[in-house]
Amino acid sequence: MKEIFEDTATAFVLKTDSELERAYFLFKLIANEPLVKIGTAVTNFAIKAHLPVEKLIRASVFDHFCGGVNEEECLVVADKMYEKGVSTILDYSVEGQEVENQLDSCYEKALKTLDFVKENAAIPFIVFKPTGFGRFKLYQKITEGQRLNKEEEEEWQRVVNRYDKVCKKAHDLEVSILIDGEESWMQGAADELIASMMRKYNQKKAIVYNTLQTYRWDRLDYLKKLHKDAIENNYFIGMKVVRGAYMEKENDRAEEKGYPSPICASKKATDENFDNVVAYMVDNLETMSLFAGTHNEISSYRLIEQMEVKNIDHNDPRIWFGQLYGMSDHISFNLAKEGYNLSYKTGRGEYLGSRTNQQGTYLIEKRTEAKKNLKSNTLNYSLFRTILHF
Repeated sequence: MKEIFEDTATAFVLKTDSELERAYFLFKLIANEPLVKIGTAVTNFAIKAHLPVEKLIRASVFDHFCGGVNEEECLVVADKMYEKGVSTILDYSVEGQEVENQLDSCYEKALKTLDFVKENAAIPFIVFKPTGFGRFKLYQKITEGQRLNKEEEEEWQRVVNRYDKVCKKAHDLEVSILIDGEESWMQGAADELIASMMRKYNQKKAIVYNTLQTYRWDRLDYLKKLHKDAIENNYFIGMKVVRGAYMEKENDRAEEKGYPSPICASKKATDENFDNVVAYMVDNLETMSLFAGTHNEISSYRLIEQMEVKNIDHNDPRIWFGQLYGMSDHISFNLAKEGYNLSYKTGRGEYLGSRTNQQGTYLIEKRTEAKKNLKSNTLNYSLFRTILHF
């Protein structure tokens, strides 16, 4: 199979020399774990204290990982990337909301985002997190099988209504929705709710996508169970398949509570689980659509190979590759050049200004994801070194 990820001219075609130098410097900083911890603490303090740090954040981390401070700025970036075949996912993945007005605000933002992207081919997906539409503790209580009181039943119905209205609008506009995965002890309720949206709105094709975090060893079994239900009830499954983002928290809680960790025993086991889930979906494309979210070159090549073996067109609408904006240009732009469906997940700038707590959480999450990828050898520093010497 042809190796395509070493083409640095394609990978960094939209980057200036100064942007590449900044990226190289940024990733070197992220690789320094003590510095990341200090930076996280300082950033949180500065944000909470309302210190004037926006320009510094914008000039460093923000511009590398986020597309802009509003939809209009993001659209400029999206159109620029789309010229090179790279689509965009507008990400307003606010999580951990607790009060109704915050939850309604996230829900209304999702509806407005659908209006914004409905006629823009460069933006085929939007995304939201379950805890942007409902309280974490409420999801957790349902996942644990606890009985809801009357007020909680009414609250849960409001959560269901938010999902339903957004998914219906996405269905009517034919814009796909990626719903992020979160912690395992609340995810069961989210899975059931998202599956109900698939049954309702994925009758002709996948509009609603759930997320499988494959560092959880039970996810392939869950997918097979859902697959059986999809066949019996005549709907299509949409899944974003990722490795996961809450590993340390999952392991710590399992140890604290005294139950077996839901996380795979090793990085190797996680990689195998990811690849097995992807392979299962490729084998069942008659009822499934796959969004493979990975910065891992080996997993990307394996999916390419499976498509070749099965004579699946590069641009088959049932298979998408995806990365975080600013994380793996050498994978993203080279896949796009070869004609594969590729979409970048990019944040929006409500994280700046008055919504500073959201901004801090988002940027810290990005740094943490980047650090994990560096530890997994999924980013190739030599690419940056090579292009800087051109």
